[in-house]
Amino acid sequence: MKRIGAHVSAAGGVENAPLNAKEIGATAFALFTKNQRQWQAKPLTDKSIDSFNKNCEIAGISADHILPHDSYLINLGHPEKEALQKSRNAFIDEMQRCEQLGLHLLNFHPGSFLNKISPDDSLKIIAESINIAISHTDNVIAVIENTAGQGSNLGFRFEQIGRIIEMVDEQSRVGVCIDTCHTFASGYDLRTLKDYKKTMNDFEQIIGFEYLKGMHLNDSKKELGSRVDRHHSLGKGEMGIDPFKFIMNDDRIDEIPLILETPDDAIWADEIAMLYKLID
Repeated sequence: MKRIGAHVSAAGGVENAPLNAKEIGATAFALFTKNQRQWQAKPLTDKSIDSFNKNCEIAGISADHILPHDSYLINLGHPEKEALQKSRNAFIDEMQRCEQLGLHLLNFHPGSFLNKISPDDSLKIIAESINIAISHTDNVIAVIENTAGQGSNLGFRFEQIGRIIEMVDEQSRVGVCIDTCHTFASGYDLRTLKDYKKTMNDFEQIIGFEYLKGMHLNDSKKELGSRVDRHHSLGKGEMGIDPFKFIMNDDRIDEIPLILETPDDAIWADEIAMLYKLID
């Protein structure tokens, strides 16, 4: 079964996110467990945690289908020691917040070398950062999101993500989230069935579907290989609707959270319904 949702608001408390997901007919969702543009956050209260879990039950969405996203400030590949430590501390806090909520996944952008060190050295730092975070938590999986490759951001090639995974000590605690817009912008075509199969075969050979823990479903405002991250509503961008039909009919993508990050939240319910109608 396909589990589809969106990155919903947690304004007013994380406990509101499951109900916001229910309102749009979601069977999965993503959220920020804290303000994504601030380093510090108040600890989660027992009341919020209990309400979050109760509201997940009301929404009928299990922890396996919830894909939290970490703060945009975090750079686990930062070349400077002090800034790296700040990012690592924040990431550990995010992992621990997920554990408190009973969640199993934490989605994150791998990091940037900021043109100050080599990309490979930064990949090593990212893997070390993941190892440290895993050692401070018990069961949350660190889910690496592929990027569009803007600037010095890493993770836009499957080989870079595979390299990070190779250097993670406990590989059962690491996974991957494929963002369709990022995939397309980084140069992997998805628009025809032939191209879709080639891209997914590359993913299987270089990384492996056992590591796929979620997807972000977004069209792209920019052309193939632009390395510019600009999301568009499904079927309205450069990718068109066909890639999403291929995804919806790919059995390898069952029972993982499929999350909309498209720009118009007013049509999320319509996009979710449309995706289900694409299933043959």
